[in-house]
Amino acid sequence: MLKFLALLTLLASAAVHAQTPLQTDLPLRYLEQVNPESHNQPLVIFLHGYGSNEQDLFDMKDELPAQYNYLSVRAPMVIEEGRYQWFRQKGDGAYDGETDDLKTSGEVLLDFVAQAAKKYHTEPNKVVLVGFSQGAMMSYEVALRHPEAVGGIAALSGRMLPVLRSGLKPDEKRQELAIFIGHGTADTLLPYNDGTDANSLLQSLSLKPEFHAYPGVGHSISAVEMQDLSAWLQRLNP
Repeated sequence: MLKFLALLTLLASAAVHAQTPLQTDLPLRYLEQVNPESHNQPLVIFLHGYGSNEQDLFDMKDELPAQYNYLSVRAPMVIEEGRYQWFRQKGDGAYDGETDDLKTSGEVLLDFVAQAAKKYHTEPNKVVLVGFSQGAMMSYEVALRHPEAVGGIAALSGRMLPVLRSGLKPDEKRQELAIFIGHGTADTLLPYNDGTDANSLLQSLSLKPEFHAYPGVGHSISAVEMQDLSAWLQRLNP
C-alpha cells in the first residue's frame, strides 16, 4: 500500500526532492513538474493534509498521466518548521475549521489557481485540485464556492466542512465540475461516512461525483486508489 500520510520523514523527503526547487513566484510556495512541450494539458494541483508540506503528495505524479503538468502546494499557515496547515481546527469532536482561516486560505488558493493557470497556459476547466485530508476539504471549499475556477477536484480521505455544507444551494455553474471521491472504510481520523455524506450532498445538488470506497484502508491512499485516480484523470482529457 502506498501511503501519503501527513507526517513524513523529513530527511527522506529532502533526499527524494533535492533536485526539485521550491517555486516562490505565485501566492503560495510550490513544487512543479511540467512538460514545456505539452499544449493545453490538464494542470493537476496537489493540496497536502494537516501538518505536512508540499513534498508529501508530490510523488503521486509518478503514478498519474505523464503528459499532464503537476504542482504541489504548501499550505499558508505554519505549525512549525516543515509542517503547515490550511486552517486551524475549531473546538473538539467532529473535525471543523475556523471560518476566518477557511476564508483567508480559500482566497489565497483561489488566487494561486488563477495565476498558475495563466503561467502554464491552461484553461480553468483543465485545472484539477487533488487534495488529501485537510487538502481535500480545501478542494471542496474552493471548487464548490468558485466552480468557474477549476474543472474538477479529487477529494481523498476528506470531508465537506459544515460551514460549506450549510451554504450550498443548487447552482447551474457547478454542473460541469468533475468530482472524484475516494475514502477508506477503515479510516479512523476522518470516518468513511464523511466521504459518503459528501457524495450524497453533491448528488442532491445534481452533481455526479465518482465515488470509490476502499475496504480495509485507513487514513491513507492505496495503490488501487492511485490507479482509479489516474484512470479518472485520463477520462477528463481523452
